Amino acid sequence: MKTAAAGTIVALALTARAPATPQAPVPVPVPVPAPVPSVGTSRPNTTLTAVPGIKVGHFTLAERPTGCTVILTEAGAVASVDVRGGAPGTRETDLLNPVNHVQKVNAIVLSGGSAFGLDSASGVMRYLEERDFGYDVRIAKVPIVPAAILFDLGVGGKPKVRPGPECGYAAAQSASDGPVAEGSIGAGAGATVGKTAGPGRSMKAGIGTAALTLPDGTIVAALVAVNAAGDIIDPATSRVVAGVRTPDGKGLADARTLLRSGALGRPLAARPVENTTIGVVATNAALTKVQALKVAQMAHDGYARAISPVHTPGDGDTIFALATGALPGAVDDGRMGIIGALAAEVMADAIVRAATQATSVAGIPAARDLAH
Repeated sequence: MKTAAAGTIVALALTARAPATPQAPVPVPVPVPAPVPSVGTSRPNTTLTAVPGIKVGHFTLAERPTGCTVILTEAGAVASVDVRGGAPGTRETDLLNPVNHVQKVNAIVLSGGSAFGLDSASGVMRYLEERDFGYDVRIAKVPIVPAAILFDLGVGGKPKVRPGPECGYAAAQSASDGPVAEGSIGAGAGATVGKTAGPGRSMKAGIGTAALTLPDGTIVAALVAVNAAGDIIDPATSRVVAGVRTPDGKGLADARTLLRSGALGRPLAARPVENTTIGVVATNAALTKVQALKVAQMAHDGYARAISPVHTPGDGDTIFALATGALPGAVDDGRMGIIGALAAEVMADAIVRAATQATSVAGIPAARDLAH
């Protein structure tokens, strides 16, 4: 459990700079309501920052809430991306195509706020430029900061409160290589799931993360902000963890059953574009850009195992893949296939954690609020 790190992140966020634009909403950090391990425990880091060279910071605008999450790879990490949903909102993803020139990124930004939230990446660029990180073009270093957003403007009743450059800067300032805070924080602050019967029967989700280490030292990890139209399924049990509720709001209806029975009429007809699950998988292996793309593609299997339905016309589902190369040695196709398979595993685990670690917001209950 991760609230110790969360407290550090929130404390650092309190020292963030004032917004660059006077009209922008003043960012107000919100505490992360997640359990904490006892002081003095030595539990391993099983979050995205288990991969050396990666830092993660959140910033939450408590007024609505919404926020952004920044994954820093300051010295650069090989990266690619795979977009599967029908309604994506992204920045700099064309750059990550293996046929294009730049090989490494300095950060990835995940943000709420719909397309407005893409502005968060500008603040991260400013943070990195001040510290002399970026792609060297001789007359300057240009930070490479791809980003993806999710739609949460309908949560909390204040759609003009959304992440901007000041939020990205503050999240970057707060970034740490300690265990990552999960739940209703950062890009997951306004995230919801289970909208196949309309937003009135949805549930809260948020940020989840997971990691594993192989005996040879290979680390594979994932972090995800879950704002899916579909339900969250625990692959270990095939049971719904969070999703569309029964009409009385007290139980889980199971979107799989509703779809098969025809009970939804036109599936996803109610406000279909207000969704999207965005995530990152990372490894310490030395992947090429082509291999990173394949790993991102394989990681989408984790979405398919843990979200139902997934990759709908109203989801902008996107996965970035990062490879820091801290573990030496070329990666052949066999080893790449193992990394990709494990990326799907940790992504599915992270999605389930995004639902189980979330807390209720604006009258929208979380998994912990329902009696299963």
